[in-house]
Amino acid sequence: MSVEIKTGAHILVVDDDLRLLRLLQRYLTEQGFRVSIASSAKEARTILLAVYPDALVVDVTMPGENGLEFTESLRKEGFHFPILLLTARGEPQDRIAGLEAGADDYLGKPFEPKELMLRLKLHIKRVSTPSPNEPSGPVKLGTLEYDPQRSLLKDKNNNFIHLTSGEAALLSLLTWHANEVLSRESIARALSLDDIGERAVDVQITRLRRRLEKDPREPQFLQTVRGKGYVLKPGG
Repeated sequence: MSVEIKTGAHILVVDDDLRLLRLLQRYLTEQGFRVSIASSAKEARTILLAVYPDALVVDVTMPGENGLEFTESLRKEGFHFPILLLTARGEPQDRIAGLEAGADDYLGKPFEPKELMLRLKLHIKRVSTPSPNEPSGPVKLGTLEYDPQRSLLKDKNNNFIHLTSGEAALLSLLTWHANEVLSRESIARALSLDDIGERAVDVQITRLRRRLEKDPREPQFLQTVRGKGYVLKPGG
């Protein structure tokens, strides 16, 4: 099944392997993307001063600031585009570390460029295409308000709270199924995390609770239903 993306979606690829950089630049360009490349996190930061890409592809094992450190710092700085990590280490614990740093996806080396392209298309589509089940207006979560049509979370003073694309996708999914218990399995499948494992869902839930809850250890809105899964209970 083909996945449509907006024309000219911009991808920034960051990897110290210049041969791989050139290969991905050529392949993704042929697939209709606009592509920028950087051989280090430092070089990528310079590019980010001028452009805001639709997605980022980052190698984990770069010298200097590695991919995990770079991803985590970008999230802290408020960048919320999808980030896909590349690594020769494909163990589940490595993937979990990537998600904890704020990444949306993880692809082990060696990989087929077509798989990378398809994953990028899915993530870009996920953050740009509304669901037919979306509520018609913003959803109240205490003093916060979430607009699922624009994937925007703001506080009572109308200050926007940055969400990663993974956090926004999870919150949108829970919003579309508000007051409905969703199993970890169904969430993993909906967010394309099933190849990583349900532990990845717990990581994203924990990250999202830090955004939504006054006390993430005693969640009011994003609750755990023991033995069943998670449920979002909106309310003012």
